[in-house]
Amino acid sequence: MTHVAFLGLGVMGYPMAGHLARKGHPATVYNRTAAKALKWVAEHGGRAAPTPREAAQGADIVFACVGDDNDLRSVALGTQGAFAGMRKGALFVDHTTASADVARELAAEAAALGLDFIDAPVSGGQAGAENGALTVMCGGDADAYARAEPVISAFAKSCRLMGPSGAGQLTKMVNQICIAGLVQALAEGVAFAGKAGLDPGAVIDVISKGAAQSWQMENRHKTMAAGEFDFGFAVDWMRKDLAICLAEARRNGASLPVTALVDQFYADVQKLGGARWDTSSLIARLKD
Repeated sequence: MTHVAFLGLGVMGYPMAGHLARKGHPATVYNRTAAKALKWVAEHGGRAAPTPREAAQGADIVFACVGDDNDLRSVALGTQGAFAGMRKGALFVDHTTASADVARELAAEAAALGLDFIDAPVSGGQAGAENGALTVMCGGDADAYARAEPVISAFAKSCRLMGPSGAGQLTKMVNQICIAGLVQALAEGVAFAGKAGLDPGAVIDVISKGAAQSWQMENRHKTMAAGEFDFGFAVDWMRKDLAICLAEARRNGASLPVTALVDQFYADVQKLGGARWDTSSLIARLKD
């Protein structure tokens, strides 16, 4: 079994680390709020460490799943960061949704220390993490990826190397761009059905058998219609992700008019008090 460390035990990291432990990988965990790490150890075994550096000591692979670029730097770099505790040849796998720039930055820092680095953002949300059914898109060296992929399979249904460092994060940006448009279209469709005097559930049941079908349609139309948003991926985090997408588009010249518009719609949802609502809450803007 591979000795692992896991940094960041949020709604995604907590169950992901749990799947690693259930597969028999000896695990050390770190979380900014230490009580959550101790709770995880009580449930899954292993041990908790007070710093990323101590968590990383002796690990073959160090996994991270934190909030953003700065959070990632804080657990990887510095005297108490994971890189300072990793042995030469060890591998850092980052599941944070972050910028391609920080992935390349940390890959270069790791290489200078004799470490390997894979950027590996995930898709599938909290349910995917809990069910061990995430999709993982990776950037980095092929040999490092080959070492990581069998261990990642503990919590993934699909995992693929997309290119060099940063390619995983760029692929995740495409994922979020596509989701933004889909959620807005579904919100408009469900709202329109209600205004037209139709039964939204019956409408979705019919059209989901055809070309309009999507994961969002299958999993979110009922809760959208009911105004239930207390689950899933929060609006605050979606806006963070879309800001990354829009910044990258400004650099590479891509045109993202729909993404920019939906980002502003999410700003409207935040003003409604929905910062922690699920992303399907776009429909709240459209209701009387």
